Amino acid sequence: MALTTHTASNHATDQLGYTALPALLRRMRGDEKHDWASESTIDVIWTLYDRVLRVDPLDPENPDRDRFYLSKGHGPMAYYAVLTAKGFIDPAMLDGFAGPDSILGHHPDRRLIPGVEISSGSLGQGLALGIGATTALALSRSSGRVFVLMGDGELDEGSNHEAIAYAARAELDALNVVVVDNDSATHGWPGGIARRFDVEGWSVETVDGRDHLAMEAAFTARHPGRPRAVIAEVGGVR
Repeated sequence: MALTTHTASNHATDQLGYTALPALLRRMRGDEKHDWASESTIDVIWTLYDRVLRVDPLDPENPDRDRFYLSKGHGPMAYYAVLTAKGFIDPAMLDGFAGPDSILGHHPDRRLIPGVEISSGSLGQGLALGIGATTALALSRSSGRVFVLMGDGELDEGSNHEAIAYAARAELDALNVVVVDNDSATHGWPGGIARRFDVEGWSVETVDGRDHLAMEAAFTARHPGRPRAVIAEVGGVR
């Protein structure tokens, strides 16, 4: 059976709450090695979709929508659960997760899944893509913002060193990065992750990655002329 892109339908108006997420996650089996990677991101992704992002499952291509880029693309079950709760994905799709006829793979595919902006899985690419998208949105005079979710281990990738430096020099204040810090980085950075962004001129804040109110405040703080980095600490899960 050929895979086809699915669009939001009547389930888009029947959204679920945060308490529904564990049951939605349990419906996706077969990628247990990445359960911890998924679990570490769920509160961050939920907070963004529930409190911050200007997105609409009934109008997913609106040119002024915010863009969410999941750079940490392995273990996407939390992402799929939140998209389901918010009406982008039909809940029935979860039961076939990663099957031969499923749109929901071990890495998200933007060509197949409604609401997914980038295909990801290979680490270290999301921030550079986010810079490109932010630049394009500014040129088109769109009010859309870009939010990139990265893992702390991704900061070991050389591409991110260049991207962090460039984004601040370009004053991309519609660009927002959230680094989920679960103590998985190999190399680290002197002074910690926040210092890595701060020295390049970013607006930076470190928060509890389980505290929805604190994250909402951090994600919505004004930062004119500077990109924003939020370090969401979630403890040692990978």
